[in-house]
Amino acid sequence: MDEEFKFLGLKVPMIAIVGGSILASWGIIAYILQDSEPKSFTAMIPSIMGMPLLILGVLSERDASRKHHYMHISMLFALIITVGGIRIFTVDSPSILLLISHLMLILVGSIFLFAGIRSFRYNRLLREKE
Repeated sequence: MDEEFKFLGLKVPMIAIVGGSILASWGIIAYILQDSEPKSFTAMIPSIMGMPLLILGVLSERDASRKHHYMHISMLFALIITVGGIRIFTVDSPSILLLISHLMLILVGSIFLFAGIRSFRYNRLLREKE
C-alpha cells in the first residue's frame, strides 16, 4: 500500500494511543479531584477503559504483521467505551465529574470508531484496486 489512511492527520494506531492516553489520564485526574471520602475507585473507569486502547495502539505500531488484528480488537473496545459513556443518560442527577467522564468516553470512543470504520473502508478500496 502506498498511502496509509490518516484521520485528523494521525494514523489510526496513533489515534488509539492518543485516545487511550486521554482516557487513562482523565481517570487518574477524576480520582484525585473527586470530593467523596473514601475516594471511589469507580472514578478511574475511564483509565480502565482507555488502557486497552492505548496498549493495542502501541502493539499495532510495533507489530505491523498483526496490526489489523489489533485494530479490530481496538474497535471492539471503542464500541464498549462508547456504550459505557452512553450510560450517562440513565443517571438522574450526575455530578460534573461524572458528566465529564462519560462525555469523554463517548467522544473518544466515537472518534475512534469513526476513524476505524473509515480506515477499514479505505483499505478495502485499496485492495480492490490492486
